[in-house]
Amino acid sequence: MQIELNALIQNKSWEIVSLPTGHRPIGCKWVYKIKYNSDGSIDRYKVRLVAKGYMQIEGTDYFETFSPTAKLTTVCCLLAIASSRNWFLSHFDVQNTFLHGDLDEEVYMDIPLGLYRHGENMVCRLKISLYGLKQASRNWFAKFFCAIQKAGFTQSKTDYSLFTKSEGNSFTSLLIYDDDIIVTGNNEQSTQGVYFPAFSHQRSR
Repeated sequence: MQIELNALIQNKSWEIVSLPTGHRPIGCKWVYKIKYNSDGSIDRYKVRLVAKGYMQIEGTDYFETFSPTAKLTTVCCLLAIASSRNWFLSHFDVQNTFLHGDLDEEVYMDIPLGLYRHGENMVCRLKISLYGLKQASRNWFAKFFCAIQKAGFTQSKTDYSLFTKSEGNSFTSLLIYDDDIIVTGNNEQSTQGVYFPAFSHQRSR
């Protein structure tokens, strides 16, 4: 919990302020999970601070919530094409996905357990989209969309989660599903070299 708190503070996820008149803070909670290896042994312990998004009020601390999700048909088609054409295929996920999303709305949250209280009327004004917020997925996709466009990819009109890039004889296709991203194409260097500077933590496999 302390490591997670330190990471959130270092990332400037919030600022401690007095609760403005007319605003109500949402709650938060710690969620614990144990990751197991295939043999049943414990791999690692995970903990995440989650905002209680069900307490949010539409039109006050959130507005739009929709974000595209890859269609199963697109996933199957992309894998089938990659297999039939013997394309290179890779997959990676972005760690702490939603924490990369910028938060434009004015959202206040109770000070989480484990953090110094700073006073009875003090709350956290969120600067990024914590897990649990209704707009978190949308804000993450918006940040990703900007990064992928700068990398030269074009969004598909039939599935907004699919992005492609053509450079000469090189073709690269990228499909995003939440924090999981599939990359395939006819150029191994292009598929292995996809990197987005906007997201500092990535894990490939």
